[in-house]
Amino acid sequence: LGSLVAKVRRRGGAMAAAALRAVRVCSAARGRAARRAPHVARVVAVRCCTAEAAVEAPPPPPPQEGAPLHQLLDIRVGRVLKAYEHPEADKLFVEEVDVGEEEPRTICSGLKGYVDLSTLEDRLVVVLANLKARNMVGIKSHGMLMAASDAEHTSVELLSPPEGAEVGERIKFGEWAEPQCEPFAENKLQKKKVFEKVAPDLVTTAERVAACGDLPMVTSAGPVTCATIASGVVS
Repeated sequence: LGSLVAKVRRRGGAMAAAALRAVRVCSAARGRAARRAPHVARVVAVRCCTAEAAVEAPPPPPPQEGAPLHQLLDIRVGRVLKAYEHPEADKLFVEEVDVGEEEPRTICSGLKGYVDLSTLEDRLVVVLANLKARNMVGIKSHGMLMAASDAEHTSVELLSPPEGAEVGERIKFGEWAEPQCEPFAENKLQKKKVFEKVAPDLVTTAERVAACGDLPMVTSAGPVTCATIASGVVS
């Protein structure tokens, strides 16, 4: 059940959520049936398998063609496992970040001087995951930690997913239940300059919620926020 829950949270959507509710009900029913009679347990097991299949085989995502540009970004919930100063660059930190893949990603960030290094490890972060890898003074960086800044760029704060958001789940703009297309591959995102086109619309609201225009950045557990920067710029 735990693995199915994680799959649904990463995918999101009303249909997947309904399937998850069915799986949870079936999981409880299996236990009750097992205490009654073998033939009842068999019937319940068949129905539960049907519910679980709904989670395993969700409807296909909308096509990329014609999709809003922000849906082509692969923005995920991550957790910083390790953070340290870049050995060759005065303004960079290096983070090892779990984004739900087999191995953590190495990401270099220009947070030194803005964020206390000691606060990074084990915190949830927002990762733009389909940027093409870049060599950052001898270390290859695979993605970007997204942060908010004020107009003067004198204050910078990492965006924070809410507690309860699943590491690796894909973040959306708008309603969590709304389907979104698959993100572009790294090379295509760079070639089409998608992030450059979306970036001017990435902001924080007066309530410190990250947004793309008027669409809030959301996870399965609620909106993404920053600590103090209202009406700021997100990058």
